Amino acid sequence: MLCAIYKTRRHAGMYLYLAKRDDFSAVPQVLLARFGTPELLMLFNLHGDKPLALADNDSVSQQLQTQGFYLQMPQQEPNLLLALKSQNDLATKL
Repeated sequence: MLCAIYKTRRHAGMYLYLAKRDDFSAVPQVLLARFGTPELLMLFNLHGDKPLALADNDSVSQQLQTQGFYLQMPQQEPNLLLALKSQNDLATKL
């Protein structure tokens, strides 16, 4: 299954996958407004040999078939301050 992958300049790491290139009819208007102007990144074969970097090919394919689009959200960055506080709390208890 070939899909079109779009990026946005508004949110780094957010990608929109469509079953058909430039067919945004299945995407809710609220989501498109938040996403901003979609920029075609690439066409990708979900059933090919290459896996997606941050999503499961089968999950994306299934969502494209059921709802017509797949939204990949940015990865959450670790909270380094919270990790440091946890380390300091642990060190003081020892």
